This record gives sequence, C-alpha cells and structure tokens, in this order.
Amino acid sequence: MGEEAKRYAVVTGANKGIGFGMCKKLASSGIVVVLTARDEKNGFKAVEKLKEFGLSDLLVFHQLDVDDPASVSALADFIKTEFGKLDILVNNAAVTGGKLLDADAFLRKRNGEQIDWNEVGYETYELAEQCVETNFYGVKRVTEALLPLLQLSTSPRIVNISSRAGLFKNIPNEWARTMLSDIENLTREKIDGVLEEFQKDFKEGSLEIKGWPAFASAYTMSKAALNAYTRIMAKKYPRFHINSVCPGFVKTDMNNNTGQLSIDEGAETPVLLALLPNGGPSGCFFHQGEVIPF
Repeated sequence: MGEEAKRYAVVTGANKGIGFGMCKKLASSGIVVVLTARDEKNGFKAVEKLKEFGLSDLLVFHQLDVDDPASVSALADFIKTEFGKLDILVNNAAVTGGKLLDADAFLRKRNGEQIDWNEVGYETYELAEQCVETNFYGVKRVTEALLPLLQLSTSPRIVNISSRAGLFKNIPNEWARTMLSDIENLTREKIDGVLEEFQKDFKEGSLEIKGWPAFASAYTMSKAALNAYTRIMAKKYPRFHINSVCPGFVKTDMNNNTGQLSIDEGAETPVLLALLPNGGPSGCFFHQGEVIPF
C-alpha cells in the first residue's frame, strides 16, 4: 500500500466500549487508527490488548481530553506531523450526565414498567453541565480542530456516535424542538442558544415546567444538539460524508453492562459509516444499518 493510499482514522474515547470495538474493526480493514483516551494508562493498555489480534502496525495511541483545547490541539499537531492528513473521524467520547442507582430498575423501565425515574438514577446541574460540555462542545472542538486535515483527504468521513435518546421527538419543549429540527435556518449559534436555555432552566430547577426531557435530560439534549450539528456540517461540507448513528443498546460501562448488544455488534453500523463509499448518504441518522428520521 503506497503512503498516499493509506487511510488514517481517529477514534475518541476508545479505550473501551464501542470506541474500542471500532478501533479493532477499522484496523482489521487495513486503516491506520489513532486510538485516543483521556487516561494515558488506559489508552496504552487498550492498544496492547488490540495488538493481541495482530494489529500492531496499524494502531497508535494518543492522549486526548475532548474538553481540553490544548489536548485537542496537540492531537491535531501529531496527526499533521505523522500522517499529513486524516480520512476518518469518529466522535465517540461521551458521558451520561447522571448517576445510575439501580441497573435492574433501569432495564425494567426501558421495558415499559411504570417505575419512577428517581428509583433508577439522578442528575445534578454539575453532571448535566459536564455532559453538554463533553458530548456536544467536545465533539465540536475536536471536529473543528481536525477539519483542515480531513479536507486533505479524498474521502473524508465523520461519524458522530449519538443516540435515539437525542431524536427531536424526545424534546417536549416545542420551541427547542422546532429550533433544532429547522434544518433550513439552523445555525451553530441557534444550537448554542437552545443549550444555554436548557442549562439556565436546569440551574433554576424549572426543567419540568419548561418542557425539557424528564430523565437523562442533559444526555438527551446533548445528543439532540449533536444530531442538529451533524446536519449543519453535512450541508456546509458537501464533499464530506458526515452522519450520526445510534449504535443500539450496547453492553458498556456507561449502562452498567445492561445492554443487549455486544461491543462488536454495536460497532457494526458506525464502522459501516466510517467506510462509506463516495456518493453514500450524508447528513443522516442511522440505527442498526438503517436511516431513520431525526
């Protein structure tokens, strides 16, 4: 494979879970993968684990904290120096924005049982703020830092790991729902405005009366904002393929391993999007290999 024919990928938050599964699948496809994680020790450990699959030539670790501009900038410099371009960016790093109290109650609630959300888990303003910062602004920060390198690729791909929680129908607040789903007039400033309003109402304790999501509200709003951002970026960069994906309910630390899908199964559709041929869909939301409405 000639140097110019090599393809390079970055996967954020990849020391475990879906990010780890994606690194394994992408490297198995012959792509050079930069596995990133906030914690260096965990990151190196993940790369060592993947080397057991005979993928050592295709994997490299680089520290990345998506909330830290200096860390993001260091990653961009590293890719520029080492590879000179980037072909695939997978924005996977995320937090839940709350604390799960009872995994069993969570599962039963998911299956439609009438259980009070307070028994399942709780959110605080600090956790919510961190959730919006990481899940939305972290993605924006990394994407915008790596855009110049993606523009040097003949087939740039951005895959935003999202969630069906972030579908616009899950936002009772009509103003916010309308604002985020109006793709013709949507701007990054408008997304910021919705998130600022949400955080203000959270801080004041008026989530319910203002019609924000009742449970996992910060997670829902951060992923809804991410879905809206995906569509803006796809429109702005027509040569790119930029999509959001819900990997499904995957067994990860995030949900105390209560998910139904294995990590390999959860990585399938995101990898499919990372390897989309030219002329494939862009600005779409995928779930289990299918496009579904935002």
